[in-house]
Amino acid sequence: MASFTLTRTQRRRTSLGIQYAIFVVIVLALLFSANWKQLADSFFRLDIAARLFPQIITVALVNTALFTVLAFVFGLTLGLLIALMRLSPVAPYRWVGTVYVEIFRGLPALLWLFMVAYAIPTAFPGYQIAGGVYGNVAIGLGMPAAAYMSETIRAGIQAVPKGQTEAARSLGMSGPRAMFSIVLPQAFRIVIPPLTNEIILLVKDSSLAYVLGVTASSIELTKFGSDQTNANVNPTPLVIAGLCYLIICLPLSQLVQRLERRYQKAR
Repeated sequence: MASFTLTRTQRRRTSLGIQYAIFVVIVLALLFSANWKQLADSFFRLDIAARLFPQIITVALVNTALFTVLAFVFGLTLGLLIALMRLSPVAPYRWVGTVYVEIFRGLPALLWLFMVAYAIPTAFPGYQIAGGVYGNVAIGLGMPAAAYMSETIRAGIQAVPKGQTEAARSLGMSGPRAMFSIVLPQAFRIVIPPLTNEIILLVKDSSLAYVLGVTASSIELTKFGSDQTNANVNPTPLVIAGLCYLIICLPLSQLVQRLERRYQKAR
């Protein structure tokens, strides 16, 4: 009687085939067991979506993008300053930079938004941050983001070979000029992927702007979806808001992956 023995390759293919079959069975079981009609009636009302679509695109989505851009620009500028302080040969600057990073990374962004909106006017009566809710969001979200971005920028600066700085100095450049003309352009090419990840985080953190009491003209996606869900007694607006977040974040995620692959090839 002939024996039947599988080779290693055949055993591996058989194992993979079994795992694929189990995956397909689970997916089909979920597809056929779900009540799709009830799900669509509860979460995907096309009539509500069509009615709200213009407002969510032209107001809520625009404000979410605007909050993100303003917070990123503020955070990047402050983050660069903090990174340079962390690398400074002057000890007090390093201490201030280190304390800033530790404090702002240790507390949630919601708390800083609240502090900017309510603690600053209390501490400085009569003073208002320029730009209203947009200025408050830019600073409130930008300050904690700056702590993370400063560490990213610092790592990028330290990744640039020291020979680059030494060569620039040997050509007669001053330290600041060598930093801004030679080191920083190379460092930013290195840190573009992690900085893009920070934009994605800021897109989602922009939903915290509701604590500032946004108006109809400054409302962002999550607040818009929540308010309209209550008004329509249906969660479809929240689902649409979630899809809008994906419209922003998915292309950015793809961009990060592409930049990381390009950087890996260039190394």
